[in-house]
Amino acid sequence: MVSGPWKKAAKNTLEVEKMRMMKTAVLALCVLLLAGSLAFGADTVKIGLLVPLTGPAAADGTSALYSVQIALDQVNAAGGVLGKKVELVYYDDRADAKEAVALSHKLIEQDGIDAFVAGSYSLPTRAVAPIFQEEGIPLVAAYAIHPDVTRAGDYCFRNGFLGMVEGRAAGYTAHKLLGGKTVALLTSDNDFGRTLVVGFKEYAAKYAPDLKIVSEQAYPFSEKDYKPYLSKIKELNPDVIFASGYYFQTGPLLRQARELGIQSKILGEEGADSPKLMEIAGDASEGFYIVTNFDRDDPRPVVQGFLKEFRARHKFEPDMVGASAYDAFMIITDGMKTSGSIEGAKVRDAIAAIKDYNGLTGIIGGFDEIGEVVKPVQVQVVKEGLFRHFGVVNDPELIKP
Repeated sequence: MVSGPWKKAAKNTLEVEKMRMMKTAVLALCVLLLAGSLAFGADTVKIGLLVPLTGPAAADGTSALYSVQIALDQVNAAGGVLGKKVELVYYDDRADAKEAVALSHKLIEQDGIDAFVAGSYSLPTRAVAPIFQEEGIPLVAAYAIHPDVTRAGDYCFRNGFLGMVEGRAAGYTAHKLLGGKTVALLTSDNDFGRTLVVGFKEYAAKYAPDLKIVSEQAYPFSEKDYKPYLSKIKELNPDVIFASGYYFQTGPLLRQARELGIQSKILGEEGADSPKLMEIAGDASEGFYIVTNFDRDDPRPVVQGFLKEFRARHKFEPDMVGASAYDAFMIITDGMKTSGSIEGAKVRDAIAAIKDYNGLTGIIGGFDEIGEVVKPVQVQVVKEGLFRHFGVVNDPELIKP
Protein backbone atom coordinates (compact mmCIF):
# COMPACT_ATOMS: atom_id res chain seq x y z
CA MET A 1 0.00 0.00 0.00
CA VAL A 2 1.36 3.39 -1.03
CA SER A 3 1.31 6.03 1.64
CA GLY A 4 2.88 9.37 2.59
CA PRO A 5 4.63 11.50 -0.06
CA TRP A 6 4.47 8.69 -2.61
CA LYS A 7 0.69 8.68 -2.46
CA LYS A 8 0.60 12.47 -2.93
CA ALA A 9 2.97 12.27 -5.93
CA ALA A 10 0.82 9.60 -7.57
CA LYS A 11 -2.26 11.75 -7.08
CA ASN A 12 -0.52 14.76 -8.67
CA THR A 13 0.58 12.64 -11.63
CA LEU A 14 -3.00 11.48 -12.15
CA GLU A 15 -4.30 15.07 -12.10
CA VAL A 16 -1.68 16.13 -14.64
CA GLU A 17 -2.67 13.25 -16.89
CA LYS A 18 -6.34 14.21 -16.60
CA MET A 19 -5.54 17.80 -17.53
CA ARG A 20 -3.50 16.66 -20.52
CA MET A 21 -6.32 14.46 -21.75
CA MET A 22 -8.84 17.27 -21.33
CA LYS A 23 -6.66 19.68 -23.32
CA THR A 24 -6.24 17.06 -26.04
CA ALA A 25 -10.02 16.59 -26.22
CA VAL A 26 -10.68 20.34 -26.40
CA LEU A 27 -8.05 20.73 -29.11
CA ALA A 28 -9.58 17.88 -31.09
CA LEU A 29 -13.03 19.47 -30.79
CA CYS A 30 -11.69 22.81 -32.03
CA VAL A 31 -10.11 21.09 -35.01
CA LEU A 32 -13.40 19.38 -35.80
CA LEU A 33 -15.33 22.65 -35.52
CA LEU A 34 -12.81 24.44 -37.74
CA ALA A 35 -12.97 21.68 -40.29
CA GLY A 36 -16.75 21.86 -40.23
CA SER A 37 -16.63 25.61 -40.69
CA LEU A 38 -14.27 25.30 -43.62
CA ALA A 39 -16.42 22.59 -45.12
CA PHE A 40 -19.49 24.81 -44.78
CA GLY A 41 -17.64 27.71 -46.37
CA ALA A 42 -16.59 25.51 -49.25
CA ASP A 43 -20.25 24.64 -49.82
CA THR A 44 -21.31 28.27 -50.27
CA VAL A 45 -20.72 30.87 -52.93
CA LYS A 46 -20.19 34.36 -51.53
CA ILE A 47 -21.28 37.43 -53.45
CA GLY A 48 -20.49 40.85 -52.00
CA LEU A 49 -22.62 43.98 -52.20
CA LEU A 50 -22.01 47.60 -51.23
CA VAL A 51 -25.03 49.90 -50.99
CA PRO A 52 -25.74 53.29 -49.36
CA LEU A 53 -28.09 52.48 -46.48
CA THR A 54 -27.62 55.76 -44.60
CA GLY A 55 -27.34 59.37 -45.75
CA PRO A 56 -29.16 61.13 -48.61
CA ALA A 57 -28.94 58.10 -50.92
CA ALA A 58 -30.43 55.67 -48.37
CA ALA A 59 -33.65 55.13 -50.34
CA ASP A 60 -31.68 53.98 -53.37
CA GLY A 61 -29.43 51.72 -51.31
CA THR A 62 -32.37 50.14 -49.52
CA SER A 63 -34.13 49.45 -52.81
CA ALA A 64 -30.97 47.88 -54.24
CA LEU A 65 -30.52 45.65 -51.18
CA TYR A 66 -34.15 44.51 -51.09
CA SER A 67 -34.06 43.67 -54.79
CA VAL A 68 -30.82 41.69 -54.55
CA GLN A 69 -32.29 39.76 -51.63
CA ILE A 70 -35.21 38.75 -53.86
CA ALA A 71 -32.72 37.58 -56.50
CA LEU A 72 -30.76 35.69 -53.82
CA ASP A 73 -33.86 33.88 -52.61
CA GLN A 74 -34.87 32.95 -56.14
CA VAL A 75 -31.43 31.56 -56.95
CA ASN A 76 -31.24 29.52 -53.75
CA ALA A 77 -34.81 28.24 -54.13
CA ALA A 78 -33.78 26.93 -57.56
CA GLY A 79 -30.83 24.99 -56.11
CA GLY A 80 -28.21 27.70 -55.75
CA VAL A 81 -25.12 27.83 -57.97
CA LEU A 82 -23.36 24.63 -59.00
CA GLY A 83 -25.10 22.80 -56.15
CA LYS A 84 -23.97 25.35 -53.57
CA LYS A 85 -26.00 27.84 -51.57
CA VAL A 86 -25.32 31.48 -52.39
CA GLU A 87 -24.49 33.77 -49.47
CA LEU A 88 -24.88 37.55 -49.75
CA VAL A 89 -22.39 39.66 -47.79
CA TYR A 90 -23.32 43.35 -47.76
CA TYR A 91 -22.26 46.60 -46.09
CA ASP A 92 -23.37 50.23 -46.02
CA ASP A 93 -20.87 52.39 -47.92
CA ARG A 94 -22.89 55.60 -47.32
CA ALA A 95 -22.15 56.51 -50.97
CA ASP A 96 -18.69 57.50 -49.70
CA ALA A 97 -15.60 56.54 -51.69
CA LYS A 98 -13.27 56.14 -48.69
CA GLU A 99 -15.79 53.99 -46.87
CA ALA A 100 -16.31 51.88 -49.98
CA VAL A 101 -12.56 51.26 -50.40
CA ALA A 102 -12.18 50.07 -46.80
CA LEU A 103 -15.23 47.82 -47.07
CA SER A 104 -14.05 46.36 -50.36
CA HIS A 105 -10.84 45.20 -48.71
CA LYS A 106 -12.94 43.66 -45.94
CA LEU A 107 -15.11 41.81 -48.45
CA ILE A 108 -12.04 40.43 -50.19
CA GLU A 109 -9.66 39.73 -47.31
CA GLN A 110 -12.01 38.76 -44.47
CA ASP A 111 -15.20 37.59 -46.15
CA GLY A 112 -13.56 35.89 -49.13
CA ILE A 113 -16.19 36.82 -51.71
CA ASP A 114 -16.23 35.23 -55.16
CA ALA A 115 -17.87 38.13 -57.03
CA PHE A 116 -19.17 41.63 -56.35
CA VAL A 117 -22.31 43.65 -57.09
CA ALA A 118 -21.58 47.39 -57.08
CA GLY A 119 -24.90 48.69 -55.80
CA SER A 120 -23.82 52.26 -55.15
CA TYR A 121 -23.24 55.57 -56.93
CA SER A 122 -20.45 56.46 -59.37
CA LEU A 123 -18.04 58.03 -56.88
CA PRO A 124 -17.62 54.95 -54.62
CA THR A 125 -17.95 52.50 -57.50
CA ARG A 126 -15.20 54.05 -59.59
CA ALA A 127 -12.99 54.09 -56.46
CA VAL A 128 -13.36 50.35 -55.80
CA ALA A 129 -13.37 49.01 -59.36
CA PRO A 130 -9.53 48.91 -59.61
CA ILE A 131 -9.38 46.92 -56.36
CA PHE A 132 -11.59 44.12 -57.67
CA GLN A 133 -9.80 44.24 -61.00
CA GLU A 134 -6.45 43.70 -59.32
CA GLU A 135 -7.82 40.79 -57.28
CA GLY A 136 -9.42 39.15 -60.33
CA ILE A 137 -12.91 39.29 -58.80
CA PRO A 138 -15.77 39.93 -61.28
CA LEU A 139 -17.66 43.18 -60.63
CA VAL A 140 -21.00 44.14 -62.13
CA ALA A 141 -22.07 47.74 -61.49
CA ALA A 142 -25.81 48.14 -61.15
CA TYR A 143 -26.41 51.79 -61.99
CA ALA A 144 -23.21 53.86 -61.55
CA ILE A 145 -22.76 55.81 -64.80
CA HIS A 146 -19.13 57.03 -64.77
CA PRO A 147 -16.92 55.58 -67.55
CA ASP A 148 -14.03 54.94 -65.13
CA VAL A 149 -15.94 51.98 -63.66
CA THR A 150 -15.39 49.73 -66.67
CA ARG A 151 -12.13 51.36 -67.68
CA ALA A 152 -10.63 49.75 -64.56
CA GLY A 153 -10.25 46.53 -66.53
CA ASP A 154 -11.79 43.41 -67.99
CA TYR A 155 -13.23 42.09 -64.71
CA CYS A 156 -15.54 45.14 -64.49
CA PHE A 157 -18.95 45.29 -66.18
CA ARG A 158 -21.88 47.71 -66.10
CA ASN A 159 -25.54 46.71 -66.31
CA GLY A 160 -26.75 50.34 -66.24
CA PHE A 161 -26.16 52.98 -68.86
CA LEU A 162 -23.20 55.24 -69.40
CA GLY A 163 -24.09 58.88 -68.84
CA MET A 164 -23.42 59.60 -72.52
CA VAL A 165 -25.89 56.93 -73.64
CA GLU A 166 -28.57 58.23 -71.31
CA GLY A 167 -27.90 61.80 -72.41
CA ARG A 168 -28.33 60.87 -76.07
CA ALA A 169 -31.54 59.03 -75.22
CA ALA A 170 -32.79 62.12 -73.38
CA GLY A 171 -32.07 64.21 -76.48
CA TYR A 172 -34.02 61.77 -78.65
CA THR A 173 -36.91 61.76 -76.18
CA ALA A 174 -37.09 65.56 -75.98
CA HIS A 175 -36.91 65.88 -79.76
CA LYS A 176 -38.79 62.91 -81.20
CA LEU A 177 -41.07 61.60 -78.47
CA LEU A 178 -42.01 64.95 -76.88
CA GLY A 179 -41.87 66.97 -80.08
CA GLY A 180 -39.62 69.67 -78.67
CA LYS A 181 -38.12 72.40 -80.84
CA THR A 182 -36.63 74.39 -77.97
CA VAL A 183 -35.09 72.98 -74.80
CA ALA A 184 -33.53 74.33 -71.60
CA LEU A 185 -30.87 72.33 -69.78
CA LEU A 186 -30.86 72.43 -65.97
CA THR A 187 -28.59 69.91 -64.33
CA SER A 188 -26.72 68.96 -61.19
CA ASP A 189 -23.13 70.19 -61.29
CA ASN A 190 -21.37 66.85 -60.79
CA ASP A 191 -19.95 64.05 -62.97
CA PHE A 192 -23.42 62.61 -63.43
CA GLY A 193 -25.07 65.82 -64.59
CA ARG A 194 -22.20 67.03 -66.76
CA THR A 195 -21.93 63.71 -68.60
CA LEU A 196 -25.66 63.68 -69.33
CA VAL A 197 -25.44 67.16 -70.83
CA VAL A 198 -22.56 66.12 -73.08
CA GLY A 199 -24.63 63.20 -74.38
CA PHE A 200 -27.69 65.41 -74.89
CA LYS A 201 -25.68 67.97 -76.85
CA GLU A 202 -24.09 65.22 -78.93
CA TYR A 203 -27.54 64.04 -79.99
CA ALA A 204 -28.67 67.58 -80.80
CA ALA A 205 -25.58 68.36 -82.89
CA LYS A 206 -25.60 65.11 -84.83
CA TYR A 207 -29.27 64.21 -85.21
CA ALA A 208 -31.43 67.26 -84.49
CA PRO A 209 -30.29 70.49 -86.18
CA ASP A 210 -33.81 71.87 -85.61
CA LEU A 211 -33.58 71.36 -81.82
CA LYS A 212 -32.46 74.63 -80.22
CA ILE A 213 -30.89 74.73 -76.76
CA VAL A 214 -32.07 78.10 -75.42
CA SER A 215 -30.58 77.89 -71.92
CA GLU A 216 -27.94 75.88 -70.06
CA GLN A 217 -27.57 76.10 -66.28
CA ALA A 218 -25.98 73.92 -63.58
CA TYR A 219 -26.81 74.00 -59.88
CA PRO A 220 -24.66 72.91 -56.90
CA PHE A 221 -25.22 69.36 -55.66
CA SER A 222 -26.57 70.64 -52.33
CA GLU A 223 -29.00 73.14 -53.90
CA LYS A 224 -32.47 73.45 -52.36
CA ASP A 225 -33.84 76.61 -54.02
CA TYR A 226 -34.28 76.16 -57.78
CA LYS A 227 -36.54 79.15 -58.40
CA PRO A 228 -33.76 81.53 -59.54
CA TYR A 229 -32.80 79.04 -62.26
CA LEU A 230 -36.40 78.27 -63.14
CA SER A 231 -37.37 81.93 -63.34
CA LYS A 232 -34.83 82.45 -66.12
CA ILE A 233 -36.21 79.41 -67.93
CA LYS A 234 -39.81 80.60 -67.55
CA GLU A 235 -39.00 83.79 -69.47
CA LEU A 236 -37.76 81.68 -72.41
CA ASN A 237 -40.77 79.31 -72.32
CA PRO A 238 -39.02 76.29 -73.90
CA ASP A 239 -40.98 73.30 -75.13
CA VAL A 240 -38.96 70.95 -72.91
CA ILE A 241 -36.79 71.33 -69.81
CA PHE A 242 -34.17 68.60 -69.40
CA ALA A 243 -33.83 68.69 -65.61
CA SER A 244 -31.35 66.03 -64.56
CA GLY A 245 -30.65 65.14 -60.95
CA TYR A 246 -31.38 62.64 -58.20
CA TYR A 247 -34.87 62.23 -56.77
CA PHE A 248 -34.03 64.42 -53.76
CA GLN A 249 -33.08 67.21 -56.20
CA THR A 250 -35.67 66.72 -58.93
CA GLY A 251 -38.59 66.37 -56.50
CA PRO A 252 -38.26 69.93 -55.10
CA LEU A 253 -37.38 71.23 -58.58
CA LEU A 254 -40.66 69.91 -60.03
CA ARG A 255 -42.71 71.37 -57.21
CA GLN A 256 -41.05 74.77 -57.52
CA ALA A 257 -41.42 74.77 -61.32
CA ARG A 258 -45.17 74.26 -61.09
CA GLU A 259 -45.43 76.86 -58.31
CA LEU A 260 -43.91 79.36 -60.76
CA GLY A 261 -46.50 78.41 -63.35
CA ILE A 262 -44.06 76.80 -65.78
CA GLN A 263 -45.98 74.77 -68.38
CA SER A 264 -43.02 73.26 -70.27
CA LYS A 265 -42.71 69.50 -70.42
CA ILE A 266 -40.06 68.38 -67.94
CA LEU A 267 -37.75 65.45 -68.68
CA GLY A 268 -35.39 63.80 -66.21
CA GLU A 269 -33.36 60.61 -66.06
CA GLU A 270 -32.76 57.52 -63.94
CA GLY A 271 -31.53 59.47 -60.92
CA ALA A 272 -35.14 60.59 -60.41
CA ASP A 273 -36.48 57.04 -60.83
CA SER A 274 -37.70 56.51 -57.27
CA PRO A 275 -41.08 56.45 -55.49
CA LYS A 276 -39.56 59.07 -53.20
CA LEU A 277 -39.81 61.54 -56.10
CA MET A 278 -43.62 61.40 -55.97
CA GLU A 279 -43.59 61.72 -52.19
CA ILE A 280 -41.51 64.89 -52.45
CA ALA A 281 -43.10 66.50 -55.52
CA GLY A 282 -46.70 65.42 -54.93
CA ASP A 283 -49.08 66.37 -57.77
CA ALA A 284 -46.27 68.31 -59.44
CA SER A 285 -44.77 64.98 -60.50
CA GLU A 286 -47.73 64.19 -62.80
CA GLY A 287 -46.64 64.20 -66.43
CA PHE A 288 -42.93 64.13 -65.56
CA TYR A 289 -40.87 62.05 -68.01
CA ILE A 290 -37.65 60.12 -67.44
CA VAL A 291 -35.20 58.08 -69.48
CA THR A 292 -34.30 55.09 -67.34
CA ASN A 293 -33.33 51.43 -67.08
CA PHE A 294 -36.66 49.85 -66.11
CA ASP A 295 -40.10 49.49 -67.71
CA ARG A 296 -42.77 48.61 -65.13
CA ASP A 297 -45.27 47.78 -67.87
CA ASP A 298 -43.04 45.21 -69.55
CA PRO A 299 -45.30 42.11 -69.70
CA ARG A 300 -42.52 39.52 -69.43
CA PRO A 301 -42.90 37.17 -66.42
CA VAL A 302 -39.47 38.13 -65.02
CA VAL A 303 -40.67 41.73 -64.70
CA GLN A 304 -44.20 41.19 -63.45
CA GLY A 305 -43.08 38.46 -61.03
CA PHE A 306 -40.45 40.77 -59.54
CA LEU A 307 -42.94 43.64 -59.18
CA LYS A 308 -45.43 41.41 -57.40
CA GLU A 309 -42.81 39.98 -55.04
CA PHE A 310 -41.27 43.37 -54.20
CA ARG A 311 -44.62 45.02 -53.52
CA ALA A 312 -45.76 42.11 -51.36
CA ARG A 313 -42.58 42.13 -49.27
CA HIS A 314 -42.00 45.85 -48.84
CA LYS A 315 -45.30 47.70 -49.46
CA PHE A 316 -43.80 50.36 -51.71
CA GLU A 317 -42.94 50.66 -55.39
CA PRO A 318 -39.72 49.19 -56.80
CA ASP A 319 -37.46 51.38 -58.92
CA MET A 320 -34.68 51.39 -61.49
CA VAL A 321 -31.95 51.13 -58.87
CA GLY A 322 -33.43 47.93 -57.46
CA ALA A 323 -34.12 46.39 -60.85
CA SER A 324 -30.58 47.14 -62.01
CA ALA A 325 -29.06 45.63 -58.86
CA TYR A 326 -31.26 42.53 -59.25
CA ASP A 327 -29.94 42.08 -62.78
CA ALA A 328 -26.33 42.61 -61.71
CA PHE A 329 -26.64 39.79 -59.17
CA MET A 330 -28.37 37.50 -61.68
CA ILE A 331 -25.77 38.20 -64.38
CA ILE A 332 -23.05 37.06 -61.98
CA THR A 333 -24.84 33.85 -60.99
CA ASP A 334 -25.63 33.15 -64.64
CA GLY A 335 -21.93 33.55 -65.44
CA MET A 336 -21.05 31.04 -62.74
CA LYS A 337 -23.61 28.52 -63.98
CA THR A 338 -22.63 28.94 -67.62
CA SER A 339 -18.92 28.58 -66.91
CA GLY A 340 -19.45 25.74 -64.43
CA SER A 341 -17.06 27.49 -62.07
CA ILE A 342 -16.72 30.26 -59.49
CA GLU A 343 -13.16 30.97 -60.60
CA GLY A 344 -12.90 34.66 -61.40
CA ALA A 345 -11.41 34.40 -64.88
CA LYS A 346 -13.96 31.83 -66.04
CA VAL A 347 -16.89 33.82 -64.64
CA ARG A 348 -15.55 36.97 -66.27
CA ASP A 349 -15.35 35.23 -69.66
CA ALA A 350 -18.90 33.90 -69.31
CA ILE A 351 -20.31 37.34 -68.47
CA ALA A 352 -18.44 38.90 -71.39
CA ALA A 353 -20.00 36.31 -73.71
CA ILE A 354 -23.64 36.92 -72.64
CA LYS A 355 -26.02 37.42 -75.57
CA ASP A 356 -29.74 38.24 -75.52
CA TYR A 357 -30.00 37.76 -71.78
CA ASN A 358 -33.57 37.92 -70.41
CA GLY A 359 -32.97 40.60 -67.82
CA LEU A 360 -35.35 42.44 -65.55
CA THR A 361 -34.19 45.70 -67.15
CA GLY A 362 -34.72 44.42 -70.68
CA ILE A 363 -33.26 41.99 -73.17
CA ILE A 364 -29.54 42.51 -72.77
CA GLY A 365 -27.89 42.14 -76.16
CA GLY A 366 -24.53 41.65 -74.45
CA PHE A 367 -21.52 43.62 -73.26
CA ASP A 368 -19.09 45.41 -75.51
CA GLU A 369 -15.32 44.99 -75.41
CA ILE A 370 -14.95 47.26 -72.38
CA GLY A 371 -17.80 45.77 -70.36
CA GLU A 372 -20.60 48.22 -71.22
CA VAL A 373 -24.13 46.89 -71.59
CA VAL A 374 -25.98 47.10 -74.90
CA LYS A 375 -29.78 47.32 -74.54
CA PRO A 376 -32.66 49.76 -75.16
CA VAL A 377 -33.27 52.81 -72.95
CA GLN A 378 -36.73 52.97 -71.40
CA VAL A 379 -38.90 56.12 -71.24
CA GLN A 380 -41.42 56.40 -68.40
CA VAL A 381 -43.99 59.03 -67.44
CA VAL A 382 -45.68 59.65 -64.09
CA LYS A 383 -49.41 58.88 -64.22
CA GLU A 384 -51.54 58.90 -61.07
CA GLY A 385 -48.43 58.75 -58.90
CA LEU A 386 -46.75 55.83 -60.68
CA PHE A 387 -44.11 55.50 -63.39
CA ARG A 388 -45.70 54.02 -66.52
CA HIS A 389 -44.47 53.11 -69.99
CA PHE A 390 -44.20 55.98 -72.46
CA GLY A 391 -41.69 54.87 -75.05
CA VAL A 392 -38.35 53.25 -75.77
CA VAL A 393 -35.09 54.33 -77.40
CA ASN A 394 -33.57 51.43 -79.32
CA ASP A 395 -31.71 53.04 -82.23
CA PRO A 396 -28.35 51.19 -82.28
CA GLU A 397 -26.48 54.42 -82.93
CA LEU A 398 -27.93 56.03 -79.81
CA ILE A 399 -27.71 53.16 -77.34
CA LYS A 400 -24.24 51.89 -78.20
CA PRO A 401 -21.69 52.79 -75.49
